[in-house]
Amino acid sequence: MDDGVGGPDCLALVIEDASLRFEAEDRFERMFNANPAPALITRLADQRHIRVNQGFLDMTGYSPDAVVGKSMFEFDILTRAENLQVAKDRLAAGDTIPQMEAELLLPGGGDKLVIVAGQPIEVSDEPCMLWTFADLEPRRRAERALRGSEDRFSRLFALAPVAIAVTSADGQRMVEVNEAFASLTGYPAVQSVGRSPDELGLWSDAAESARIAKAIAERGGVRSCDVRIVRRDGGEVDCLMSAEAVTLRGERSVMWLYQDITARRHTELELIAAIEAVMKDTSWFSRSVMEKLANLRNPHRDDRSAQVSELTPREREVLELICEGLDDRQIAERLQVSANTVRNHVTRVYAKIGVNRRGAAMVWARERGVAAIR
Repeated sequence: MDDGVGGPDCLALVIEDASLRFEAEDRFERMFNANPAPALITRLADQRHIRVNQGFLDMTGYSPDAVVGKSMFEFDILTRAENLQVAKDRLAAGDTIPQMEAELLLPGGGDKLVIVAGQPIEVSDEPCMLWTFADLEPRRRAERALRGSEDRFSRLFALAPVAIAVTSADGQRMVEVNEAFASLTGYPAVQSVGRSPDELGLWSDAAESARIAKAIAERGGVRSCDVRIVRRDGGEVDCLMSAEAVTLRGERSVMWLYQDITARRHTELELIAAIEAVMKDTSWFSRSVMEKLANLRNPHRDDRSAQVSELTPREREVLELICEGLDDRQIAERLQVSANTVRNHVTRVYAKIGVNRRGAAMVWARERGVAAIR
C-alpha cells in the first residue's frame, strides 16, 4: 500500500514455511550420496548431469568433475544401448525409461556392460531423470570364460584319442560322441546321438551295465571298470571304462571314457598260456600266483564268487579229483573215506563256489588253476 504520491504507506510480509521441503531435499541428498547402487541425475531442461553418487564413481573410475555439469552429448551414458531410440524418445518426453543393457565408456579406455534405467523425478522443483545402474561386467567376464572353457572342451573332446561319449543324466540318451568313440564302436555320430546305449546294443553284459548305472547314481562316478562292449559289426572289445556325472552347458549329464585294451588283453592271455605251457605238471606255483593268472584270464567273472583260498584242504582235494573226472565212489576209494563223507564235501564245495553241478565246478576250478595246486 502506498500514499498519494506513490511512496510506501505500509509493507506486508508473507512468510511460507518451506522447512519440510528443504528437509526432504536434504534427506534425498544424503540418501542419494550414501546409496551404494550407482546413480546419476540429469536435468531434463538442458540434459546436463547435476548429481552423481559415489557408487557410480567407483563403478566407472570417473571423478565428479568429469561428470557433473556435462551434457548427455559430452558424457553419454547410453552408448550402444540395446534400445537407444526408445531411451532417447522417453528422455525427451520426460517418461520412464525401461531397463536395458548399455555400455559405459571408461576413462582409461574400454567399456563396461551395465543395465541402465531412468525414472523421472523433481530436484529443487526442476524436472530431472534419475538414472540407476547395475554392473553386468562380472557376468560378461563369466560368460566369456564359460564360452572359452566350452570351446577348449569341445576341441579336446573332438581330438581326444580316447573314446568319449556324453549321455543324459539317466544314461538313456547319447548327447555327444567323439571320433574315437565312433571308431571304437563302429557307429557314426549321426547314428548314435539321440539313441540309448541299449538301443545300440553296446553292453555285452546287461547286469554289468545296471551295476555301473547304480554306482554312478550313488557315488557320482566309477573308475577303471573292466568292461566289454559290442561293436556295430558284432565284435567285442575289452575296455577300461570310467564315468562321471558332470554338468555341461547347464545340463546334468554323464561322461563316459573307454580305453581299448583288447590288444593288451590278448597279450596277457598269450603270456598266461606260455607260462602254463612252461610250468605244466609242476607243483611249485603258489596258490596266489595261480589265482592272479585266473583273474587275468577271466576279468569279467562274478567278483562275488569264492576264491580258492576259501576252500579247506580237503575240499580242494575233492575238487581236484572232480576235475580228474572221478565220481563220488571213486573219490571215496581214493581218499579212503565213505561215499557219504564225499557227498558232504561236494555239497559244501558247491555252496562255496556258487555252482550246482559237476561240470560247472570243473570250469570254475580250471579258471583258477586248481588242478595245479598241491
